[in-house]
Amino acid sequence: MRRLVLTKQDDFMKKNLFYLFALICSMSLFTACSDDDDPVYPIEEELAGTYKGTLDIELDGTSIANGMPKNITIAKAGNNIVSLELKDFSFMGMNLTIKLEKCVLKQNGTSYTFTGSQELNLSDIGKCSVDVAGTINNGKVEADLNIDVLQLGQKVKVVYKGTKLTGSESSEAKITGFTIDSELVTEQPVIDEATGTIAFKVSDTATDDDLKTLKPVFTISEKATVTPVSGVVQDFSNGKTVTYTVISENGTISEYVVSVAGRQSELKFSFEEWETIAGSFLTNEYVTPQPTDLLATSAPGAAFLKLFQITDLPVFKTDDKKEGEFAIELVTMDTSAKVSALVPAITSGSVFTGKFVLNTGDRIASSKFGIAYDKRPVYFRGWYKYAPGAKYIDGSKATKPEEVIEKTDIVDECAIQAVLYEAVDADGQEVILTGHDINSSDYRVATAKLEDGTAKAEYTYFDIPFTFLTGKAYETSKSYKLAIVCSSSKDGDSFMGAGGSTLILDELEVIGESVAAE
Repeated sequence: MRRLVLTKQDDFMKKNLFYLFALICSMSLFTACSDDDDPVYPIEEELAGTYKGTLDIELDGTSIANGMPKNITIAKAGNNIVSLELKDFSFMGMNLTIKLEKCVLKQNGTSYTFTGSQELNLSDIGKCSVDVAGTINNGKVEADLNIDVLQLGQKVKVVYKGTKLTGSESSEAKITGFTIDSELVTEQPVIDEATGTIAFKVSDTATDDDLKTLKPVFTISEKATVTPVSGVVQDFSNGKTVTYTVISENGTISEYVVSVAGRQSELKFSFEEWETIAGSFLTNEYVTPQPTDLLATSAPGAAFLKLFQITDLPVFKTDDKKEGEFAIELVTMDTSAKVSALVPAITSGSVFTGKFVLNTGDRIASSKFGIAYDKRPVYFRGWYKYAPGAKYIDGSKATKPEEVIEKTDIVDECAIQAVLYEAVDADGQEVILTGHDINSSDYRVATAKLEDGTAKAEYTYFDIPFTFLTGKAYETSKSYKLAIVCSSSKDGDSFMGAGGSTLILDELEVIGESVAAE
């Protein structure tokens, strides 16, 4: 009897153990297969990727940003789960990365909704509670993020809208060219890619009102966009800067900060004002450009050729101008038919800063080049056109007509240059350069010389930087002179050139910078 009872208890326990084992197995099977029971969505095929779009941001109900360009990345985290990452999210001057690991998807027709919540520990801010809800439909995503910044007691709401990228879009986001068309701008903007800055210089006469009306015009990378756009007036007064944001086709962002880098002085000659110098029984009447305390020409010397029945002149006022009403015309005179010890074979037309003081015993020394100049010269600029004469002659050694040599293999060229030189020598005496040494003197410090003196049928612009000579530098302890020297025949000071060579000049200027004493 006892044995039978034990057998029945055994049987009962065995049955209970079986049911318990079966229950455990079923529970394990359910847990292990729960992912397999979730909906399977084409996340990698249709939804995952980088989206290019914009953010609208509110802080405690106050808008702090609208249309801020930004990319987000959506990736697969499960059969019906995605992660959402927002890199370099700007908040209160900090760049943060927000990544929500598990956003649950639900399908509704062709669209998908997703929701998620996560607590993040963000550097410099601390713990944040983030809730997200959004929709993905036909390659477009919209998402609302509610961020509770626990440490600061503030709530941030972010609304994002974007479009999925294909991966073939260009990533280049550059400003490729930048100019400001204004006579106030003395040095056009220079783009520095390394620092993301663009700097330009303006005239020292520019007022703050002037700097409020500058209109930058620029080009950007193909298929990129930019804010603000090109051709819009910007305010650069009182040291203000303007930031341009360039967004590439794939959402890459580059910023450029544009500013005035400094002010420069302008020494400008527009040849608008002229003075007529009356003739006499010794001289021909001629005209000279003003201001006469800064500018001189070869006309005074040529005027004395009246004594030899020569009435031609080498300098004229012309209305063939680039700007304003007038320009200056320099013409080489061929006087070889009457060459003598007193009459040169040619007289080239020239204009220069300095004075003309006739020296009958040394005609080349008659031109005294240079005026006082207290800036470091940077650029020599202007407009010119040039037509060489037909017959080039060498009268450098001629004292009678038969000694003049015609050189059929040479075509005349003009000369345009500016020279900075020391105004005082080691003994404290004034230095004055002439035609003898303007191109060779050791007192020269920097030069800006036009290399192409050949024919130019139309007005041609030149913008030549000053080059400091080897071993020379601008020293604030020294005084300097600036010589601008232009001639219709580059070797006219040696009495070589072609009669009729014509150089027309307008809007000559030297741009300089003040240098503080060390």
